[in-house]
Amino acid sequence: MDGTTLLYTVLTIAGVIGFLQGMAGMQVWLERKLSAWLQDRHGPNRVGPFGLFQSLADGLKFILKEELLPGNVDKTLYLLAPMIGLTTATLAFAVVPFGDTSVPSLGHNPGYQFVIAPNIDIGFLFIFAASSITVYAVILAGWAANNKYSFIGGLRSSAQIVSYEIPMGMSILGIVLVSGSLNLERIIERQVNPEHSAWWLWNVVQQPLPCLIFMIACFAECNRMPFDLPECEQELVGGYHTEYGAMKLAMLLMGEYTHMVTTSFLMAILFFGGWHFPLIAEVNSPWFMKVFVFAVKMGAFISFYMLVRWTILRFRFDQLMGLAWKVLIPMTMVYLLCVMIVVELDKQWGWKNSTWLLLPISLLILVGAAWLALLMPKGHERAMPRRIHPVEARG
Repeated sequence: MDGTTLLYTVLTIAGVIGFLQGMAGMQVWLERKLSAWLQDRHGPNRVGPFGLFQSLADGLKFILKEELLPGNVDKTLYLLAPMIGLTTATLAFAVVPFGDTSVPSLGHNPGYQFVIAPNIDIGFLFIFAASSITVYAVILAGWAANNKYSFIGGLRSSAQIVSYEIPMGMSILGIVLVSGSLNLERIIERQVNPEHSAWWLWNVVQQPLPCLIFMIACFAECNRMPFDLPECEQELVGGYHTEYGAMKLAMLLMGEYTHMVTTSFLMAILFFGGWHFPLIAEVNSPWFMKVFVFAVKMGAFISFYMLVRWTILRFRFDQLMGLAWKVLIPMTMVYLLCVMIVVELDKQWGWKNSTWLLLPISLLILVGAAWLALLMPKGHERAMPRRIHPVEARG
């Protein structure tokens, strides 16, 4: 690695870390504004124009708060959990492209790659390996706090994240089989066609079912409503971070918001063409237009995260686990089998447009799952004993 490449890499790392930490503050402001809009309130509007400095004030509040250390906690694990949560969430972004990258099949090489580690052939595996460690932060925080609410939140999170990693990974396998690569840049390349330059080449059109499953799994992985069982205030006070305050709590929350940014970028890359947008961001368009398109798509998904929070009620925990094991995993297994058949047809018989078969296959699986749900017998609630009126008792 020459000196120029090393300098670019160091600057990119510093820029990405600063961007992710700044985005955490902006997401807090955006979430409060969106919730206020949905509830017909004003939201933050006093500190700075449109309340933009409210996140800065919140950050100063976290810094200036007294660092308390409860006497009944496991001090080593208690302090280690926030570090793991923030570090692993940031580390997963190392292979995520956020702008113009090379497209070898089209002879396009922008020079500077808008990614920390370009051309990583196992990009997906790295992201899953880094993000799967995040569960240790939640488990350690719940265990080390020596608090029943925190402990229940840690147990819920361990079961939830481990369960939803299965449909998330299996939903991506269909994209990997069709693209023939685990490299995120090659997946974007497959969705870019300079001759047609159309949105219908994006994976969300050809494979809507894995897009839906991946989106649901992202909500569960990020502990967002309606899957925020590990920290729901109505049941567990604050869940696994009940005993945390000041900068330790800020690090746990920043890890969650950073994970939202990473999954939003992944949604854009996997299913919505990455930096590509017809007539605005093409292969030979300026780099800043591609970065702008990427940022708009990422912001749209983050806003969707926050809108769902005030739209859908929280699931019960048995419903949460049942959705993963009884619905999403069987659907992804059936879909994955169909993808393998379609890919084999393409290889053996030369069906060049065979991937379009995945669109009706996705719709058929969705309709079939809904039909089976209607046919399955509904669980009856346990009959409650009839209250006997005092007059009946005397008679």
